[in-house]
Amino acid sequence: MADDKKLTPRAKDFSAWYNEVVLKSEMADYSPVKGCMVIRPNGYGIWERMQRALDDMFKATGHQNAYFPLFIPESFLHKEKEHVEGFAHEFAVVTHGGGKKLEEPLVVRPTSETIIYSMFAKWVQSYRDLPLLINQWANVVRWEMRTRLFLRTTEFLWQEGHTAHATHDEAEAETRQMLGIYRDFMEGYIAMPVITGRKTDSEKFAGALRTYACEAMMQDNKALQAGTSHNLGQNFSKAFELKFQSEAGTEEFAWNTSWGVSTRMVGGLVMTHGDDAGLRVPPLLAPIELVIVPIYRSDEERTLVLEAADNLAKSLRAWDRREASRLRIHIDRRDGMKPGAKYYEWELRGIPLRLELGPRDIAANQGVLVRRDTKEKRSVSLESLGEDVADTLSAMQRDMLAAALERREANSVRTPISYDAFKELMAGKGGFVYAGWCGDAACEARVKEETRATIRCLPDEEFRSAVAPTTCLRCGKASTDEALWAKAY
Repeated sequence: MADDKKLTPRAKDFSAWYNEVVLKSEMADYSPVKGCMVIRPNGYGIWERMQRALDDMFKATGHQNAYFPLFIPESFLHKEKEHVEGFAHEFAVVTHGGGKKLEEPLVVRPTSETIIYSMFAKWVQSYRDLPLLINQWANVVRWEMRTRLFLRTTEFLWQEGHTAHATHDEAEAETRQMLGIYRDFMEGYIAMPVITGRKTDSEKFAGALRTYACEAMMQDNKALQAGTSHNLGQNFSKAFELKFQSEAGTEEFAWNTSWGVSTRMVGGLVMTHGDDAGLRVPPLLAPIELVIVPIYRSDEERTLVLEAADNLAKSLRAWDRREASRLRIHIDRRDGMKPGAKYYEWELRGIPLRLELGPRDIAANQGVLVRRDTKEKRSVSLESLGEDVADTLSAMQRDMLAAALERREANSVRTPISYDAFKELMAGKGGFVYAGWCGDAACEARVKEETRATIRCLPDEEFRSAVAPTTCLRCGKASTDEALWAKAY
């Protein structure tokens, strides 16, 4: 950046803006290991709150946490042919340990289906052992060629759910349930609206029967696959002899699902809500919800204002009407730094609310409350500050989702569009295009080759156009399905 105090405007270079926000807000930094990142406290605090919310949602639906090894015997990956072919180019392999060559190479976990289902096979004997509902929070390694902080790194953090069921229908219901939980979380916590639907066969998870996804639109009109849920059928059960005795006494293979979201969601938060001043964090995920900035000119005023700030923070935490957690408050006590510089820094970090408090404010029993999302400033009584803060945070959470939804719909095309117009759109500002598809994978591949746009998903019923498209976007043949097309990360 030419001016170290300013970010590259989004409209000028969205990619540069994104990297600068992540680095300057101290969310993450580049690691000495190429392709890996260091997640700093400001970024990890957001991930921690994501974890807590999702973990509660998983446990509310009967899932339990466990942990499985980082290292997977290479032979395990070869037991499911489609799976190994889908991940082979991303493997990191350990060949030596303790100064000796290993008898069998170990693959550093790219995903855990193989090792988890090998354990499930030991634990499941009867239909009474089903369903088996397991989740793990872990790191994974995929040897990416092109990386970007949070969005695509060689090592990243995620959760991966793995379940075993007695029937296909139970597995399908689980797959759809978890997709719904992801959507509820993304819209309710990240304030990031998503389109849910099924992936085409060419885009589904390697080894899956069906894959469903949550697709979100970023501010540059590209799609971000924010989460996936897979019905794995019996492929892995057959590979690992995951069998059970049915109620009728027959021996059956279990039906499996897997589903996961990762630290990619942190990047999605940045690209959904950030502005040219930096990050904007939805209140529910903000490590700090309210920062109090004391304003003073002398030591006497400093003592007065800091004491008032401490008392305010204490009373706000005591007043907080939420049962699960107290209001997350920080008092900026740094000396030798002008208030304006502090405002800039907290705006860059996306802290939802700022309270400016000086001697005159204290004398008038008020402060100045500033919203990060709209920059609105207003005087508030210190007597009713708790209600004002709580109401404003709730309004911000709602308003940020509404703004993101309005932006997505404004950049979505649902009317009939010619292929030439589609190519022009994808070469320009981009967006979401709902259009017909003939069902031919070769046609899908040609669109990708010619425009770099892909079918993000075959949308669920609630997202489909009121009038179904009748012809394929590219070839003009009869449409077999409506597809959501877009460029993507």
